[in-house]
Amino acid sequence: MAKISFFFLGFVLSVVYIVFASSWCYAFHGRETAETSHDDHHFTHTIKFTTLLPSTVCDSSSKANERKSSLKVVHKHGPCFQLNRDNKAKSSISHAEILRLDQSRVDSIHSRLSSKKQSGSRGGDIKETDASVNIPAKDGSVVGSGNYIVTVGLGTPKKELSLIFDTGSDLTWTQCQPCLGSCYEQTEPIFDPKLSETYTNISCSSSSCDLLKSGTGNSPSCDSSTCVYAIGYGDNSFSVGFFVTETLSLTPTDVFPKFLFGCGQNNQGLFGGAAGLIGLGRDQISLVSQTSQKYDKIFSYCLPSSSSSTGHLTLGNGGGSVSNSVKFTPLSTMSQRPSLYGLDVTGISVGGQKLSIPSSVFSSSGTIIDSGTIITRLPPTAYSSLKSAFQQQMSQYPTAPPLSILDTCYDFSKYENVTFPTISFSFNGGTEVEIDETGVFYASEVTQVCLAFAPNDNDGDVAIFGNVQQKTLEVVYDVAGGRVGFAPGGCS
Repeated sequence: MAKISFFFLGFVLSVVYIVFASSWCYAFHGRETAETSHDDHHFTHTIKFTTLLPSTVCDSSSKANERKSSLKVVHKHGPCFQLNRDNKAKSSISHAEILRLDQSRVDSIHSRLSSKKQSGSRGGDIKETDASVNIPAKDGSVVGSGNYIVTVGLGTPKKELSLIFDTGSDLTWTQCQPCLGSCYEQTEPIFDPKLSETYTNISCSSSSCDLLKSGTGNSPSCDSSTCVYAIGYGDNSFSVGFFVTETLSLTPTDVFPKFLFGCGQNNQGLFGGAAGLIGLGRDQISLVSQTSQKYDKIFSYCLPSSSSSTGHLTLGNGGGSVSNSVKFTPLSTMSQRPSLYGLDVTGISVGGQKLSIPSSVFSSSGTIIDSGTIITRLPPTAYSSLKSAFQQQMSQYPTAPPLSILDTCYDFSKYENVTFPTISFSFNGGTEVEIDETGVFYASEVTQVCLAFAPNDNDGDVAIFGNVQQKTLEVVYDVAGGRVGFAPGGCS
């Protein structure tokens, strides 16, 4: 295995500063549990406020994980993640910091799309600059804001690693020994290439090395004839190391030799104990593209209702188990960054009433769906209309101070049950998606429960359908078919 010099990595890191950026869908009509109810006539949810707060005990009762080619999804700050369960490194990150970092991710997406729109280039390339320039990489920062983790096997014999999955990224990478620069704390032992029989470096002259340009936004570098990748994120976290091939094991029967991934020799950022990241974008180096012969560029997931429950990430059609209630909308291509998943939003409804938002508001900005962005971002014109309609139907509840980017907050401490209006999104093709009741609010504590939407700076910035609003939905990506589908109850 080629050795990468500490000096070389230090130089690369000193100049890396990139930003990047992750019909009718049956609504809740008639769905009732012991803790929730749905008033069909008034289009409202009534829930016990305690359901908005996560439990300290893991509930892994989801049957969705029993699908073929399926991985269990857990929240990196919740009790279902082994790191937190073992009390080795409890997450102490505040809600305000989580939301600040979420905004950093959004800013990076907007910046890259804006710069590419103006220049027509990919942007974010490594530039030759003075090696003494120090690029900030904050201790305690998180990659984008990716919350959700799956466990895969890497190497021969395989080593299990917990990786964040992100539809807004393409490169898959993990920390590797000998960590010539630095490595952050992770759950499992750091992957050691010397202990694997199937690890192989990629040469600088290989056509595979050239794929890094589109997959990371950075031109590859070279050290001792070995291809070197560098990827950074909007919050100043990064990974730099060898671009290599290795055997990837997703399940005992789904094994992929010569999988292209990054073996990080120098990594910084608090990734919530995860060992790295899985890229689920549309670029050639993404997991979706590299496994296309087996899975036909189809994958789906269900994000759990809270950080104390589990969901799934399923590759392929789950052995035919994808719900028949999935309703699809066509994917739109973001010309500035085609690996992102674009959607065409046609409207928003609150309490069953469609808001008076000009269609041009959504068509001019465009929308992406992103598993790594927490809070859905809307054009200011659309957000103002949503906020006003929501506040009108929540006037009986006392307000609370804003929480970071969230400005519509309530104090539910004096209420056992809370009633609030449904929120639905309409997409191209007549697809309507009602947000689950767990995806309407972001709860800091019972005295500060906020509407989980935020405005962009201007109507021209791309809108983002975030992961809070995707909770419990079956979200199906049929990449080859050019469509994304939604169905309720995807985690059950």
